[in-house]
Amino acid sequence: MSETKILLTEKEMPKKWYNIQADMPNLPKPPLHPVTKQPIVPEDLSPIFPMELIKQETSRERWIEIPEEVQKIYKIWRPSPLIRARRLEKALDTPARIYYKHEGVSPAGSHKLNTAVAQAYYNKVAGIKRLATETGAGQWGVALSQACNFFGLQCTVYMVKVSYQQKPYRRTMMQIFGADCIASPSNKTSAGRQVLEKDPESLGSLGMAISEACEDAVSREDTNYALGSVLNHVTLHQSVLGLEAREQLAKVDAYPDVVIACCGGGTNFAGIAFPFAYDKIVKGAKVRLVAAEPSACPTLTRGYFGYDFGDVAGFTPLLWMYTLGKEFMPPGIHSGGLRYHGDSPLVSQLVHDGIAEARAYGQTAVFQSAVLFAKSECFVPAPESSHAIHCAVEEALAAREAGESRTILFNLSGHGMLDLPSYEDFLAGKLEDYQLPEDSLKEALAQLPQI
Repeated sequence: MSETKILLTEKEMPKKWYNIQADMPNLPKPPLHPVTKQPIVPEDLSPIFPMELIKQETSRERWIEIPEEVQKIYKIWRPSPLIRARRLEKALDTPARIYYKHEGVSPAGSHKLNTAVAQAYYNKVAGIKRLATETGAGQWGVALSQACNFFGLQCTVYMVKVSYQQKPYRRTMMQIFGADCIASPSNKTSAGRQVLEKDPESLGSLGMAISEACEDAVSREDTNYALGSVLNHVTLHQSVLGLEAREQLAKVDAYPDVVIACCGGGTNFAGIAFPFAYDKIVKGAKVRLVAAEPSACPTLTRGYFGYDFGDVAGFTPLLWMYTLGKEFMPPGIHSGGLRYHGDSPLVSQLVHDGIAEARAYGQTAVFQSAVLFAKSECFVPAPESSHAIHCAVEEALAAREAGESRTILFNLSGHGMLDLPSYEDFLAGKLEDYQLPEDSLKEALAQLPQI
């Protein structure tokens, strides 16, 4: 077994998803109904989700079977490779061993397809004909359009306007697979029209796009809503990442000192980190779990821990999470997939309890590490994934300074071949770092719902 590229066979693929809710010392407070402010019941979610996903959202079972139909599609690209970044190690002159889980090999080019296939499957079984969703940088929109194509479903994607403009090829990919891609905020929904009345030049946000997609879903009986991050069932589906990585490292008798992933809504981080969080919580493993986010949208590092809506219009349940406030408007940074005001309640609770930690970075430093990685490893990473790369570089340099061996694992959540305009701006010196002003943060948090 080569330690440079560590593979699993199809027979070694996970047959069950791991549900961290079975093992957390403290669970997040329950979601609240947006109108009554009372804990939601399954029937409250049935207008937009199939019952099987609702069950997964609230399940306390440790292991949940992956349907055979989903496993068959997973086998197109799973198990994904775990690669030791030897050239990056050499470039950094570090004694650390750096491994990355390469999710850019999926047909969508990112980890998002792991949950998109599962969600499309459960909706198909429930008799749903069409899914509505939002997307930030476009990876989720591409993944869901592909998954809907697998199962013969229609797909409508509300894409955050700044990403719609910055990343045109991702919307083209969605259209190739038959999806209708709409720049958000749009005139298609009342939520979008309200935003445009206040600011006709709005760049949009994930919170706005979620409002439009939810409104779309509840307006049609044949349509459900699909979310690519944040919710518990999405973290569940992404657990294949960490489960595979743990088995791959065991093949070379390695175990990480630190596990890293970028973090926007949180399920990319959850996918790689939660199986190792099990080791930490249940078995006492000394592994550190680090979520890397942009300093322009510092949800985990500067946000408020409490209830907030998941969208701007207040259609979604109130979630117990770290939040910058649903009215927060992040600047148009190139990591569009990380421009979300809130975070996964499960990830938020683990960070609050000290089981996981978070760091925030400016985009120029992130792109510097992305270019170093590309030169060393020959893969161009997505801007979102590059936050994890930068954190791994920090860890490797810290190991060099301390003169200690350290095993670093990070998730390369997607490739950046459709993000080249962002790299073009970086190479031309056009990128700026946005440090969120304290007064802007206070203004956004002042509008939190009173519970």
